[in-house]
Amino acid sequence: MIRVLIADDQALVRAGVRMLLQAAGDMEVVGEAVDGAEAVRLAERHLPDVILMDLRMPKVDGLEAIKRVLRARPGGRIVVLTTFAEDANVYAALRAGAVGFLVKDDDPERMVDAVRRAAAGEQLLAPSVLRRVVERFLAAGEEHVAPAPPAGLTEREVEVLALVGAGLSNAEIAEELHVGVTTVKTHIAAAMDKLGLRNRIQAAVVAHRTGLVDASFRPVRPPRG
Repeated sequence: MIRVLIADDQALVRAGVRMLLQAAGDMEVVGEAVDGAEAVRLAERHLPDVILMDLRMPKVDGLEAIKRVLRARPGGRIVVLTTFAEDANVYAALRAGAVGFLVKDDDPERMVDAVRRAAAGEQLLAPSVLRRVVERFLAAGEEHVAPAPPAGLTEREVEVLALVGAGLSNAEIAEELHVGVTTVKTHIAAAMDKLGLRNRIQAAVVAHRTGLVDASFRPVRPPRG
């Protein structure tokens, strides 16, 4: 059962999301927060697998709440809820460590799928969206994301990092490298831990900045056969 915390100051939004997730059958809503401060408290109390976090909330906003939650639990899986995908705060949240975002008027099935993917450590952003996010990060000169070049990685971890940078899902990486999905997850987790990264978006930025992926989002180093 996937344990989910919902943080949004609008009661109707919380009720709708709760009903949608509970109807999925494999999810349990363990708490609902009306502001960022309560989201941090409930995250510490319930230790959810996934947090759905609105950014515009009173007292403590969602961006600050994300930072506080991830300071306490660096591996937390936070998905941003937003009404506008191009909101600059969405990019700030991704820089802070959120694993992806959902627009509130998205298809309901997309939200359910996103929660499952977040809980499993999967890629949440479509390749086209990932490309826009990475390009924005690079244009902003996010030099603090990780050191370059990526030192200390094994050859396989470098290959996996390049494929993450190209926007491939875990299943696609597994097929490309002829290994199991669990093995891919292990390599990604190891690479991110060594580089001090919080999400796949930051990993993709590192892959681009260190030359593992070209401007067309193609891996520079072809995978081994």
